[in-house]
Amino acid sequence: MEKHKYEIGETVEFTAGGSYPPAARGHYTVLRQLPSEGAGYQYRIKSLSDGHERMVHEGQLG
Repeated sequence: MEKHKYEIGETVEFTAGGSYPPAARGHYTVLRQLPSEGAGYQYRIKSLSDGHERMVHEGQLG
């Protein structure tokens, strides 16, 4: 069984895209690992710069 690529507490880079504004790009902390929604795992992340939380797909993180 495939596992999540990122762990809770890990710092990741959100590369935005889609409906997210370019300003959303940056470094975030992984808060929660969420189940797959058909297009890979999802995560709840929190911005290190402004504290904003987002739910994103694994492919949007680096």
